[in-house]
Amino acid sequence: MKDFAALDLSQDPPRSPRSKLGPYVIAGRTLDKCRSAIAGTLGEYHFDCPLDNLFFDFTGITADAFRAQVATGASDEEMAAWIAAHATPREPSEIIQWNNDLRYKRISEMPIELQEFLEGYIDEVIPPGRVVYYWFDVYDIEEGRI
Repeated sequence: MKDFAALDLSQDPPRSPRSKLGPYVIAGRTLDKCRSAIAGTLGEYHFDCPLDNLFFDFTGITADAFRAQVATGASDEEMAAWIAAHATPREPSEIIQWNNDLRYKRISEMPIELQEFLEGYIDEVIPPGRVVYYWFDVYDIEEGRI
């Protein structure tokens, strides 16, 4: 296995879900968590979680196949190329639409189970007075990006 830069997610957060790897949102964050899972530095984060599964479901890539490729020590660029070669073929407009649906998804548009979870979670992790406009805001506010 080649060396790769796994973050220590007990010290630093993964990339924002808004950050793209190749043309996909979520993918960079998923890669950060996968690398950290392999390195044993995942902290409180989870790889192959519901957020990651949105990416896996859309691309048709399995978490196991993704993890196996990450374990080779592939760089970000190599992973982007691997994803492009293994993802379900889609028109660029489909990917853009999927990205924007997730980037601008309001909590009220999510399944009720996730709304119920986020109701308590937001109270726990978001400072009073901070407004969550979109789902990804929860991650970015909690992790200090916005």
